Amino acid sequence: MSRTPLVLLDGTRVSLAMPSRDHLEEYHRWENDPGTILGFGTQVAQSWEVRAGGWEAQGRNRNYPQFEVIGTTDHTPLGLTTLQIDPAVRTAEFVILLAPEARGKGLATEATALTLRWAFQYAALRTVWLKVLEPNVAGVAAYQKAGFKPAGRLRQSGFWLGRLCDELLMDATAEDNLLMPWTGV
Repeated sequence: MSRTPLVLLDGTRVSLAMPSRDHLEEYHRWENDPGTILGFGTQVAQSWEVRAGGWEAQGRNRNYPQFEVIGTTDHTPLGLTTLQIDPAVRTAEFVILLAPEARGKGLATEATALTLRWAFQYAALRTVWLKVLEPNVAGVAAYQKAGFKPAGRLRQSGFWLGRLCDELLMDATAEDNLLMPWTGV
């Protein structure tokens, strides 16, 4: 039985909601999609047992908030965003996962912007940062549109299609976020 999602922030096309154990099999499918594995640079699929065990551990960690990205009108699960918070310095690493069928539609930009809004307005974080593989041009563009700026580079620290590549570091600050158009939403 699927429950009505607990919506945390509404956007135009997507909203952020609390993740649901009812959708864990979908999350597992998205994480093991070849496009996801390529984008994350992980090179390996994850077993169901590992994913299910990770669900329980993540739910107990207050410094690891996760949000389900859902369609604003139909509440269809479309992805997940995560903030891995370092409470000592009030910063977080951002990670996004979109369902393969939701990619290439501009939804990542809105989901990222909503997560930044939550990070700065509700969690009172100072900076949110991410790593993205340099060949992931669509990802870099979506992050920039959402408010991230280039912050550095890790040389030859990633893999893309079996070849070494650089990972780009990007960050967004609370101060920069105040200037973004969605802050009044």
